Amino acid sequence: MANLANLYDVSKCTACRGCQVACKDWNQLPAVIEPFKGNYQTHQDTNGDTFTIVRFIEHEDAVDGVQWNFLKYQCMHCLEPACMAVCPRDAYSKTEWGATIHDPEKCIGCQYCTYACPFGIPKYRKREDKITKCTMCAERVNEGLTPACARTCPTGALQFGDRNELLEYAEERVKFLRANGFPRATIYGRLELGGLNNLYVLTDTPDKFGLPVDPKVPGQIPFWQNIVQPYFGWLIPLALAGSAVSFVTTRILANKHGDHGEGGHE
Repeated sequence: MANLANLYDVSKCTACRGCQVACKDWNQLPAVIEPFKGNYQTHQDTNGDTFTIVRFIEHEDAVDGVQWNFLKYQCMHCLEPACMAVCPRDAYSKTEWGATIHDPEKCIGCQYCTYACPFGIPKYRKREDKITKCTMCAERVNEGLTPACARTCPTGALQFGDRNELLEYAEERVKFLRANGFPRATIYGRLELGGLNNLYVLTDTPDKFGLPVDPKVPGQIPFWQNIVQPYFGWLIPLALAGSAVSFVTTRILANKHGDHGEGGHE
């Protein structure tokens, strides 16, 4: 089966937040009201009950003055997901078409995936002691439908389809943008972290949209994946055995010191 992906073109986005509402509606997620902080962005970040947000990013350009950038932000569905690599309960898996899925039945709420993700996407839902995140509407796609966000977008800023075909379209779109006032237009997600299944056509460099220019998996992740995790089953009994030995040794030494102390008083 073809690798499927979302492509988001920032140059076509009006920040209507229809995608954000559609995500809430389809996943039956409760409202999360955050205090107003002087910005049109409704949520500072994704959270346990908000899988998709639209970022409002304001910056000042020396030539063009104050500029607004919009960005749809959600799970990137990496081709090589760090969350899946570090999960001690194998709660993450990939669908045959590319989505990264989380199984709450296996989740223990350890949040290793949150710390491993270069985008900080998996979020903790306290009331259930579980992690949650965007599924790219896998249940819809499995039935031949498009994700709710892409289905809702009124301007065509969101497209869903074959990843290779979307990349070909993105290349043509970037050429057009560079020739029409956006010389720094670029594609994000083609190569980053081995490739993402949420692709972006950006009108400027990634940092102008709050995206890491060169996202990297934290350095301790390979240590966990290659050394700790394969032997995790042995670590607990070894730790218990070490504690038992330490306890017995401490008691023996304490008794010896006690005996010596009594002899000294005589």
